[in-house]
Formats: sequence, C-alpha cells, structure tokens
Amino acid sequence: MRPFALLLSLLLLWTLALAAQKASGFVLTSPAFGPGAAIPRVHTCDGADRSPALSWTGLPQGTRSLALVCDDPDAPVGTWDHWVLYNIPPDRQGLPEGIASGERLPDGSLHGLNSWKRTGYGGPCPPPGKPHRYFFRLYALDGPLALPPRATKAQLLDAMKGHVLGQAELMGTYGR
Repeated sequence: MRPFALLLSLLLLWTLALAAQKASGFVLTSPAFGPGAAIPRVHTCDGADRSPALSWTGLPQGTRSLALVCDDPDAPVGTWDHWVLYNIPPDRQGLPEGIASGERLPDGSLHGLNSWKRTGYGGPCPPPGKPHRYFFRLYALDGPLALPPRATKAQLLDAMKGHVLGQAELMGTYGR
C-alpha cells in the first residue's frame, strides 16, 4: 500500500473511532494533542517527561471509578506500558499535566507499574525510526478495584473483567 493511501486509511479509522466515542458520549481528550496527532516533546523522555493533561466527558451512568492505561503497541519488544492509574474518583473531570509518580495520589487514585517497573507516567521514548502510536484508554467502572498500588496492567485488566461500563480512547504519536 502506498504511504499516502495508508495514511488516508489510518486517518479514516481514527475519525471513525472518534465518531463512535462521541456517539457513545464518553470522550477522552487532551489540550496537548489531538486524536492521531504528535505528542509534544515535553511529554516524552526527550523532554520533561511530564504526563499530559487529560479531560473526559460523558461518563456512563453508574460509573463509580475510573482506570487509565497508556501503552505503545509498536515497541520492538511488544506492547510497552507507559502509565497505569486506577481507582480514579468518578467526580474528576480530568487529570492535570505532570501527575506525581507516587503510589497513591491525594484523591485516592493508585498508580500501577509501567514497563520500566516504576509507578507513574513514563513518556514516549521509541527507538529511532517510524513514529510509534501511544494509546491512552480510560475505563469507566462500576466500582473501585480491590488492587493494591503497583499492580501491573495485566493485573488491572484482569480485575476490571465484568466491571467495565465504557471506554474512551485517545491515540497520539511520537517518533525520533
């Protein structure tokens, strides 16, 4: 497939995904970058490595907790987890830029482990070459999860089974 045709196909898929999110009413956005756009350097290992601000609207009825995962499916070693955050209170409408990396946040949210085996956000840091895709996925849950801090993404996804009321997604790119 020619590069232009591939780009056009990807843009169409992202547009359809965003339209589906908007149709469901549960939408995840960032003032730092739009759907499919480049993630600014400040949010990467080449910059300050600060988590981007995120906001959401349209939580599904009955939402009692939120969970956030950011990962890179294009990493050479397989999907790389950049951020795992859960038990986010449902009254939050977003996260500010530069969330602290401690195990517990003041609002009760808990950080899991990223693929570097650290808590908190670890920004895009791909090897040189083709830009990678970074998926921020926000899950609306029917209750808080009985997980301690430092859970892995796999443990989080397992604990969420049967409790997901909705999902919103934002994908950004970064390359070197």
